[in-house]
Amino acid sequence: MKFTLSWLKEHLDTTAEVDQVAAAMTMTGLEVEEVHDPIAALAPFTVARIVSAERHPNADRLQVCQVDTVDGRKEIVCGAPNARAGLTTIYAPIGAYVPGLGVTLVEKPVRGVVSYGMLCSGAELELADDSDGILELDDDLQVGMPAAGVFGAEPVIDFEVTPNRPDWLGVAGIARDLAAAGLGQLTTPEIKPVAGGFASPITVRIEAPELCPIFAGRVIRGVQNGPSPAWLQHRLTAIGLRSINKLVDITNLISYDRARPLHVYDVAKLSGQQIVVRAGLVAKDTGEHEHLIALDGKTYAASPADCVIADADGERPIGLGGVMGGESTGCSDETVDVFVESAWFEPLAIAQTGRSLGISSDAQYRFARGVDTASVVPGLELATQLILDLCGGEPSEVVVTGQAPAAPVGFAFDPAYVKRLSGLSLSDDRIFEILTALGFTVMRSAPWTVVPPSWRRDVEGPADLVEEVARIEGFDALPYTPLPDVARAPGGVLNPRQARVRAARRALAALGYAEAVTWSFTKQSTAVLFGGGDERLVLENPIAADLDCMRPSILPNLIQAAARNAARGHADAALFEIGPIYLNDQPNGQRTVIAGLIAPHPDRHWSGAGEDALFGLKGDLFALLEEIGAPVASLQLAQGSNQGWWHPGRSARLQLGPKNVIVEFGELHPRVLKALDADGPMLAFEVVLDAVPEPRGQKGKNGGGKARGAADLPNLMPLSRDFAFLLDEAKAVGDLTRAVVGADKALIAEVRVFDVYRGQGVPEGQKSVAIEVEIQPRAATLTEAEIEALTAKVVAAAAKAGGVLRS
Repeated sequence: MKFTLSWLKEHLDTTAEVDQVAAAMTMTGLEVEEVHDPIAALAPFTVARIVSAERHPNADRLQVCQVDTVDGRKEIVCGAPNARAGLTTIYAPIGAYVPGLGVTLVEKPVRGVVSYGMLCSGAELELADDSDGILELDDDLQVGMPAAGVFGAEPVIDFEVTPNRPDWLGVAGIARDLAAAGLGQLTTPEIKPVAGGFASPITVRIEAPELCPIFAGRVIRGVQNGPSPAWLQHRLTAIGLRSINKLVDITNLISYDRARPLHVYDVAKLSGQQIVVRAGLVAKDTGEHEHLIALDGKTYAASPADCVIADADGERPIGLGGVMGGESTGCSDETVDVFVESAWFEPLAIAQTGRSLGISSDAQYRFARGVDTASVVPGLELATQLILDLCGGEPSEVVVTGQAPAAPVGFAFDPAYVKRLSGLSLSDDRIFEILTALGFTVMRSAPWTVVPPSWRRDVEGPADLVEEVARIEGFDALPYTPLPDVARAPGGVLNPRQARVRAARRALAALGYAEAVTWSFTKQSTAVLFGGGDERLVLENPIAADLDCMRPSILPNLIQAAARNAARGHADAALFEIGPIYLNDQPNGQRTVIAGLIAPHPDRHWSGAGEDALFGLKGDLFALLEEIGAPVASLQLAQGSNQGWWHPGRSARLQLGPKNVIVEFGELHPRVLKALDADGPMLAFEVVLDAVPEPRGQKGKNGGGKARGAADLPNLMPLSRDFAFLLDEAKAVGDLTRAVVGADKALIAEVRVFDVYRGQGVPEGQKSVAIEVEIQPRAATLTEAEIEALTAKVVAAAAKAGGVLRS
């Protein structure tokens, strides 16, 4: 919403300058976005007069002009076709910045002749000017007069209007709030009714009162349309509107002045003597919606949810009610008789029409937010008076069909509630003064009864009134009391889970993963692929059609993020996210998950593909589990039990028994990747943080990482022994190494697999697993007999796990 300072002062008697107005608006809750001061931009430009204009010696389309300027007589090269002796125009000196061109003038030759300045067109000064030549001004203007004074340039305030304040979409509404804040005296002219000289030949029938409950209008015959007077053109162009003609400009003026949209029909172009307000029609045979060519030249299909204005006994659509008029009945310079419309349209219906048809007109913007229900007839009377003043004519009587929505009802209000809710200590008289200045009707009984004005339907209770009082009195007047200091807990500020999340985030970032932050929603069909999609988790009002269901896993979001990266040339992705998943709609159905995903697409290299990405992912996973304090040594690896979105032959799970699954990891199923339009392979893991037990000694403490004891630095040198065991193919090597470690936990420090062999010398259905056992003596160097005894323990433990010592 934009307005000029002079426009505001037609409603507000004030001596405040534009900066003071902007500051007062900010303090009363109006969000000022920009104050544009064209006076500063036009400061270098002044009036000049061409003394002579001769053809350029080296260019047929250029002229060399001798020009009287504020800096004396200057020689200026000009290419405008209308440059001629005696013409009064605007001069730009060397060094001036020309906003329409985006350049700063420098002294340089033009085809061999130096130009000591520039003669400007309206477009070059960013003024509304459709001509191809330089500006042609009144000859009475004095040379050297500032351009800002010639064009009546003045500051323009641009501010954002919140959806609950449609009254701010009119300059009168802004002036009302500023007057209440003490910036001046409200002087908005009173609207006086205009008597009609005859009965309106055009009547109105409302068939859809749920879309348009009230519709008023009148005929004005004998008008003379045409270009608007200079003051009206300037007022509209200053805020970025294009002047069209008197009738259209008047409706635009009232829309911005009083937040009251109007529309004018050419009576000669109407079919019949009645205007019908109805819903959009659908053809019974084809199911096609009716079409309308609007004033913007585009064709729109009106649905039954849209309000349509029609003539020809309701057969021909001539406008979209509250949105835009039709091309067929638009006014032109030849228009003689007009029908002026002033109606009230249901805000939700108008908002939906704007979204479904992609229209955002000034009228739609205002009606969608709720126009003052009491402004229907007054807005029509104001338009009538302006049309009579600028276009002449004779008005008919006013036709009103339907009934306006009920006015807001009053409610009880205790003025002491202002102190209780905001802390402001104000007298009852001051509270009364503020509310009445804002248009509220206040009856000072016990308790008070306050009735909101018709333009403030957002005020519904006492708390809203306290907010009104506080913003007008000034938020800077609100008292403040510092909160008492609270001693920080000796254990820190993070609980164990928060500490684990932080540790996981740092660990994964250190491993080269980039953190992703995605929605907690996904598409329902995608949720079904990952074991979710329950109707109880479908959103009633999703922010987007493809984000309509709470996610059962983070993986679909990461897969789609990796696919988007690949589509932009970054296929080798490594992403992680820590966040919630939703298994059902119960409080215990939410889980916190650490998910990681890699899309291995390494560059081709002569040395080969390198390490299998799956083993790399597994290494990263175990490093993460170590960092968050998971009992890695106790975890059981199970294959063949993963959910259906994992590759059955290249995935596994880590668990503490079959009922406590901590991690699922591996390669994602190609079927799932194809459904999400992602190229494979992709590998991932999901750690259910809620399932990871806290380390011993950490429960209830601030932390959550591994419980680290004292450093273990033995004085004796370690030794190692190698073993090779035959193991059935179906048995996991991890079970073998875990059994060997348990043979003597005091002496065996680590067990490492260094070879797995299948082939000659190994029976069918078996594999040879070679392991290195690191032995760490503690009290004394081991004797040969002690080593042999430990070896026997290793062989026996391996035999329990199904391993047979290979001879």
